[in-house]
Amino acid sequence: MRRTKTILGALLFAVCLMFTGCGCPQESACQANKFKASVDYKIVDGVIVLDEPQRAPGQKSMIEFRANPLETVRVGFVGLGMRGPGAVQRFTHIEGVAINGLCDKYAERAEGCQAFLEKAGMPKAKVYSGDEGYKQLCESDDIDLVYIATSWQMHVPVALYAMEHGKHVAIEVPSANTVEECWQLVDAAERNQVHCMILENCCYDHYELTTLNMAQQGVFGEIIHAEGAYIHNLEPYWKHYADNWRLEYNAANNGDVYATHGVGPNCQAMNIHRGDKLDYLVAMSTKSVNGTKIVREQMGEKADTCMHGDQINTLIRTAKGYTIDMQHNVMTPRPYSRMYQLVGTEGFANKYPTAGYTFKLDQLKSIATEETGAPNIEALDHHSFAPASVVAEMTEKYKHPVQKQLVNGQPLQQYSLSVGGHGGMDFIMDYRLVYCLRNGLPLDMDVYDTAEWSAMGELTRISIENGSKPVKVPDFTRGDWNKVKELKFYFAD
Repeated sequence: MRRTKTILGALLFAVCLMFTGCGCPQESACQANKFKASVDYKIVDGVIVLDEPQRAPGQKSMIEFRANPLETVRVGFVGLGMRGPGAVQRFTHIEGVAINGLCDKYAERAEGCQAFLEKAGMPKAKVYSGDEGYKQLCESDDIDLVYIATSWQMHVPVALYAMEHGKHVAIEVPSANTVEECWQLVDAAERNQVHCMILENCCYDHYELTTLNMAQQGVFGEIIHAEGAYIHNLEPYWKHYADNWRLEYNAANNGDVYATHGVGPNCQAMNIHRGDKLDYLVAMSTKSVNGTKIVREQMGEKADTCMHGDQINTLIRTAKGYTIDMQHNVMTPRPYSRMYQLVGTEGFANKYPTAGYTFKLDQLKSIATEETGAPNIEALDHHSFAPASVVAEMTEKYKHPVQKQLVNGQPLQQYSLSVGGHGGMDFIMDYRLVYCLRNGLPLDMDVYDTAEWSAMGELTRISIENGSKPVKVPDFTRGDWNKVKELKFYFAD
């Protein structure tokens, strides 16, 4: 009898496969039918592979792209709600900048930012407003850089219009919401030969910068695994987003829609599209409990459910066989965390919930130079974090060159603390953007970073909607991912 049931069960499962076309439960197949990906895909040996467009004639790779130096970077800001005003304020502290345009859907927001310019002794900027005010700003001949801090839904329309009018763009995170939009950004940058940089501030956090330099100098040996996340209970903040755009987006979309804070620093440490590439990912989601509750409370008749699961988990594998573990949770009461871990063959770095490092003394001795030397200790415990004295010595020795850049006679790290912006990392990000544009250098983050990190949103959703099938990560470099062997930060001297 048991054998008969087993045979019947196998037959039923085979029938299910015939009708669903995948090895997932019927419910998952139904979910997949409700969701239409932005690009076509096929399933090859159990892996979802998205169509990748060929590079069009006339387009050129943006790997290590250098634009002509700009003596003065003339910037226009689009989106002056939550993040935009802080960016305007920070730019008033950067030498070689002219703020020529302020744009927001609501004119009073743009006008309100004139106070930052007045305080800094800068001329008033021209104000643009309305649903399409950004077009007039992008068409202006006194703008070199368009700095975009709008709602996510407007990031790509503004960026594309700006690039088609010859402007460099810097876009808040996530810079795009779909894989199709990511390809549009890549194509526009390649076609017009202009920069398209993601404004991923967490890459400039003091801990992340120092740890990145340690990784690049071999302190941790070979980096085989990394972890990153965006864990931030947004319950107190949902009502503050203009026109409720962020809650509406979460209500309508599942997946890791805000992955860049975690995946960005990890990709830099792993030299993604600079000797390695993201190969494929698998994602899964819990059901929506708190999300649905919040949506019903705040959106009323506009929505009854929340597509976005309260917790999203993603595993990514690289072409070289390394892994990245990602989490996203903005719905439950958890302490803020970006996780940020680097796991190396010879050491370990961890920022949340407790910052610390684990080092191997033999490794530190083997890579010691005249400048860094090795810690003046006899032994290190590999089963716990290094003592505070050792960490202090190592972090001082391995400060990233960006942190040591001089600004008004002060190291950039120190100067950034006086300006502010998430502990100074926002200012470092803005300063480096302007510095590279003024000196005609490749930016720290290019359009392929922008696409790879932003694509996580839809790629994870495709996996979730197909019963957590593996999804191949598109190669936005179109084969150029191995031309450069390591991430570099460029300097004029």
